[in-house]
Amino acid sequence: MRGHVRERGRGHWYAVIDIRDPVTGKRRRKWHSLPDAKGKRQAEVACAHLIAEMASGTYLEPARTTVAAFLNHWHAYKRAEISPRSFENYGEVIRNIVPAIGNVTLLKLQPAVIAQMYAVALKRLSPRSVQMMHRLLSQACKQAVKWQLLPINPCDAVAAPRVERKQMRVLDADRAAALIEAARGRVMFMPVLLGLMCGLRRGELAALTWRHVDLDAARMQIVVSAEQTGQGGVRIKPPKSGRSRVVAIPALVVEELRRHRIKQAEELLSVGVRQSDETCVCLQTDYQPWAPRNLSSTFIKFVLISGVPRVRLHDLRHSHATHLLAANVHPKIVQERLGHANIGITMDLYTHVMPGMQDEAASRVDASLRVALGKYKR
Repeated sequence: MRGHVRERGRGHWYAVIDIRDPVTGKRRRKWHSLPDAKGKRQAEVACAHLIAEMASGTYLEPARTTVAAFLNHWHAYKRAEISPRSFENYGEVIRNIVPAIGNVTLLKLQPAVIAQMYAVALKRLSPRSVQMMHRLLSQACKQAVKWQLLPINPCDAVAAPRVERKQMRVLDADRAAALIEAARGRVMFMPVLLGLMCGLRRGELAALTWRHVDLDAARMQIVVSAEQTGQGGVRIKPPKSGRSRVVAIPALVVEELRRHRIKQAEELLSVGVRQSDETCVCLQTDYQPWAPRNLSSTFIKFVLISGVPRVRLHDLRHSHATHLLAANVHPKIVQERLGHANIGITMDLYTHVMPGMQDEAASRVDASLRVALGKYKR
């Protein structure tokens, strides 16, 4: 496959590609506009890229590209930018989109077609799943505009389905204490304790090692998290926000961690393994690190047989945040402790705690002004 560049008018460059017709076998020329080319040298580089894409089969021709072909191409492009788990999630969402509009030519994709797809999808999928379809399709079409495969993003004219936020399950202090005592002596004890009293995420619980726990300073560093893909593999990655954080350890947890570390070391020695800084704080009964999904499923089984309130492992983190806010800890401290990217996420997630905080604030303002007004009257 060969090609050259041609300038038509002033500064309007085109790539002229010689291609072979797959039916007749005859050669023909195909013209491609190169709007980003500023000069002959850039045009030649763009032409070389086009030839390489055509030769590898990754080239997308705007007039003939279907939604399915584009989404698959975009999905492969995103692999280098997102985590393996996110890449899998994207693929699942694309598989929900393709049967409905995959055969539509990308250039003919209209808002009405997208809206109809959502209406049909809502009959078999949850609003949250359909909202994910909207987010992914909108993101993909935005990239198509950048690649000049679409003039505008058709998703901009379509409203995403509304998703009602599920009621958050939170354990009060008494129920949290009951859960901790029910877990004592079990493999779930340390995950429960760290979830309720330090607010760690599931992946952070699975990846935490003794290297990052300083019991003398009562601090732990959350620098990595475990992520599990659909094939069952587990990889270590940065925390969800992408940033590490330092979490102060309550004195009660420090005491339990000291006892746990000694007990764990003895049990590991009994099976011929020496505990080290790289040993995970939370281990399974076979002394192997937890896979995140296995940690969740084991916690659910523990809850069912223990007779404690039915909660998810992640609800322990919610409970921790609620306890902090109810104790009038500043939301900025709560944000830093939980590792949220910004304080807005914290405030949005835990608005259910705010009414009580508002009452407290109103009482304090009332008390201070009453004192001041009393002095003024005297």
